[in-house]
Amino acid sequence: MKTPQVIRGSPTPLLLLLLLLLLTGVCIDAYKPVVIVHGIFDGPKQFETLSLYITKVHPGTEVKVIDLYDNLASLKPLWRQVRDFKKAIDPIMQKAPDGVHFLCFSQGGLICRALLSTAPDHNVHSFISLSSPQAGQYGDTDYLRLVFPECIKKTVFHICYNRMGQKVSICDYWNDPHHRSRYLQSNSFLAPLNGDRLHNEMKSWRENFLRIKKLVLIGGPDDGVITPWQSSHFGFYDSNENVLEMRNQEFYKNDTFGLKTLSARGDVSVCVHSGVKHVHWHSNFTVFRSCIEKWLT
Repeated sequence: MKTPQVIRGSPTPLLLLLLLLLLTGVCIDAYKPVVIVHGIFDGPKQFETLSLYITKVHPGTEVKVIDLYDNLASLKPLWRQVRDFKKAIDPIMQKAPDGVHFLCFSQGGLICRALLSTAPDHNVHSFISLSSPQAGQYGDTDYLRLVFPECIKKTVFHICYNRMGQKVSICDYWNDPHHRSRYLQSNSFLAPLNGDRLHNEMKSWRENFLRIKKLVLIGGPDDGVITPWQSSHFGFYDSNENVLEMRNQEFYKNDTFGLKTLSARGDVSVCVHSGVKHVHWHSNFTVFRSCIEKWLT
């Protein structure tokens, strides 16, 4: 019987190619899929630049911009949107045993947080909330005038805090600091999501939300839409319209949905950028490099 021949010397070109493909595969597999959820009056088209940034710095990353409730359809009730976004995202999570990342803009940040709170089996690692009114919205902005042309912020509660108003997405997170009791009584989305109004699902929602590994909150003073801009970091107005930062909010102090626990774990990252308008957050490369990129591994 002949002794097997051992070939010594330089690797063949075929072997080098196989090694290169293997190493490339390892690099690609290292990056978790990124799920992007757009904001109000947006759609996938607005996130082409952001998707390009991700695949440029992390080659091979699977980026999924969910094509649902685009443009005017984004005004539909948020709980309906949460339900349908979950149906679209579930298969992505199921195909990613190592987990996924959520990158959610503006109103989309609230949709994502509600999805995380109500999904006991999600496998989201980083939840990146990009200029999202997480503590609510109360301001005279161009977006408000698009939805309610005849209204100013002081009168919107008449529309939002009733059954019909709660069928418009912006009303689902309208948080008028001068009509707190009306908000607590009538708001069907943000009030239970933040634990401002007690409900039977609070414990399970909290446990579900705490499955995430990192919460990244991004916003800045020149946003021009999120009002107050600190809402993107869970700050909000008191009854005199003074801004109380996150740690002074009752939902934080009472840890109603797990925010205080996440902070104690060291898993809340706050990123502030000046000079960025609301519609430019997802196309600003500086914001991407300094606030987003490192959480997408």
